[in-house]
Amino acid sequence: MIDVAYAMGTPPGGGASGVGAFSSFIPLIFMFAIFYFLLIRPQQKKAKEHKALLESLQKGDQIVTAGGIHGKVTAIDDGVVVIEVATGVNIRINKGFISTVAKKKD
Repeated sequence: MIDVAYAMGTPPGGGASGVGAFSSFIPLIFMFAIFYFLLIRPQQKKAKEHKALLESLQKGDQIVTAGGIHGKVTAIDDGVVVIEVATGVNIRINKGFISTVAKKKD
């Protein structure tokens, strides 16, 4: 009969303390820190570098698109870049799809 009474009430050591509740959040904090330093921060850095690359783009640069098309920049509008992929063959692409600048204009 005494066992039933203990099962219905608080345990003999008292209820959950503030330290016990905080210690359950420590693994979550560590997981967030790991995700931040391994995933979020590098992606933000890469996005910042790509934005700087697009802003420094000039007419005459040799570029490579995300689809693997190599070409020379012939015109730049707000969000559209015209590239020459062969003599007399110009295509228009969105500026965001430029992945790298192979060679800057001389």
